[in-house]
Parts: sequence; C-alpha cells; structure tokens
Amino acid sequence: MSNAMRGHLAMLMFSALVAGSFSLGSMIANDIAPAALNAARFIVAAMVIGAVAMATHGLRVEQFRAPWRFVLLGGMFAIYFVLMFYGLKTAAPVSAAAVFTLTPVISAVAGWFLLRQITTPRMALALAIGGAGALWVIFRADWATFRAFQIGQGEMIYFWGCVAHAVYTPLVRKFNRGEPAVVFTFGMLVAGSAILLVFGWSDIRATNWLQLPTMVWIGLGYLAICASSATFVLLQFAALNLPSAKVMAYTYLTPSWVIVWELALGRSAPTGLILVGIVMTVIALLMLLKDESKPKPAMA
Repeated sequence: MSNAMRGHLAMLMFSALVAGSFSLGSMIANDIAPAALNAARFIVAAMVIGAVAMATHGLRVEQFRAPWRFVLLGGMFAIYFVLMFYGLKTAAPVSAAAVFTLTPVISAVAGWFLLRQITTPRMALALAIGGAGALWVIFRADWATFRAFQIGQGEMIYFWGCVAHAVYTPLVRKFNRGEPAVVFTFGMLVAGSAILLVFGWSDIRATNWLQLPTMVWIGLGYLAICASSATFVLLQFAALNLPSAKVMAYTYLTPSWVIVWELALGRSAPTGLILVGIVMTVIALLMLLKDESKPKPAMA
C-alpha cells in the first residue's frame, strides 16, 4: 500500500472518530465549560501521545527545533475547538454542520497559497459532489429545513474556527522538517495545552472536577484519546502524504458517520432519501482516490 493510500485510510478512520465526538460531545456540552473541557482533552491527549512517541521514536531536543511552529499549529487547533463551542452556544447544530462543509474548499485555497497545490478539475468536481452530498445528509433531504438555514453570530464565529482548521492542514506539511507524525503531534499538543491553560484558567479553576457526572468523564476520555490523540496523528500523517483539499474532503463523511453513531446509541434510522446523500459522498471520495500526480519520466 502506497503512502497516499495509507493517507486515505487514515482520513477514513479520522472521519469516523471525529463523528463520535459530535454524538458524545452533545451529551456533555452543558455539564462543563468549553475552555475547561478542551484544556483537559489537550492535556490528556498530550500525555497519551507523549507516551507513544517515547515508546516508538523517542523524544529528543533536536526534534523540537523552531518551537514557534508548534505554538502556531497548536494555537490554530485550539482556536478551532474554542470557537466551535462558542459558536454552538447560539448556532443550531445543523447550521454549524453546514458551515463545516466549507472547510475542504477553504483548505484547497490555503493549499494553493501556502504550497502551490493544484486543485484539478476532477478534484473540484469531487469536492462539489461531496459537499452537496454532505449538505443533503445534514439537512436530512428536507428542502424546508434547508430554506430555514440562517447565518447568525454563532455561525460566523464557527466559520472563523473552520478557517483555522482548514489552514492548519497545509501548514502541517509546510512546517514539518522530517519529524515523525506522532512526535510532531506531541509538540503541537503541548503548545495547544499551554495556550488553553492560559486562555481557560478561570473556567478550569471554577470547574468542580470531583463532582462531574460520570458521563462527562466518559465523554472526556473519548474526546481526549479517540477524537484528539488518534485523530491528530491520523491528520498529521495524511497531511504529509495527500493534498490539503483531499485531506479535508473526508470531513464530508462526518455527517454520515454521525448517523452511524446515532444508530449505535439507539436513535432513529435515517430515511431512504438521506441515503442518497451518503452515496454522493462515497462517490466523491472514490474520485479523490485517483493519484493525479504526473509520473516521473523514465531514465535513459
């Protein structure tokens, strides 16, 4: 299996794990402050990834040269998570999910400016099909729900978070200097933890950690280990082996994976029309599997 195919597999796993954070995160969102929750998830994730990095590649001072790289990347991911929760205070989940579908397009633009990555006509068509399919699922194939979509303050706040998320992907490739993905992720998580500790210190101190419901600890464990530690490494690996637009296109699968999670949690199954949107996202991703890099000329 080529590194490109491994990158696609990594993002398939990424989209499934991220979807679980929507389902579980919504169950604990009102029980803990967003800044405290995200600070805790970053710290736990940094501990887990640090242990993995020590056991596999080891951690050496030379791996963290130019630490400003990790501060910038950690700050951008922290911005995304914080703005997501602040945006969801007033934005409906459906509206926020619709805003999130802009991420692959923004990442394609950022990839061109930062890395001169070209979005081919085939990729553009796949992004369009995937975006339409994701919106079809998000709005549950209901035209009335789509027409009710409104851009408010919460949606605008979350939009800027999505911009930070989209720009993060090409920056990973630009800033990586040969460090293994797990080591690079550890540096980003440590920097992000420090930023969130400073930003959310008042919320952290005000949280009664010993009195939190059991479900909060279960959700925090999933967010820190599965939806942070694992997904950050998967995203780093994919970003080093795929164009940014292809990486972020896997976010189109998130609404479909959310449906799977909802079914697993005992909630209602989608209607037949929603399955059309799922099929569209799958078609788009199959189109993106094609390697469009130009073959190197044979040596004489």
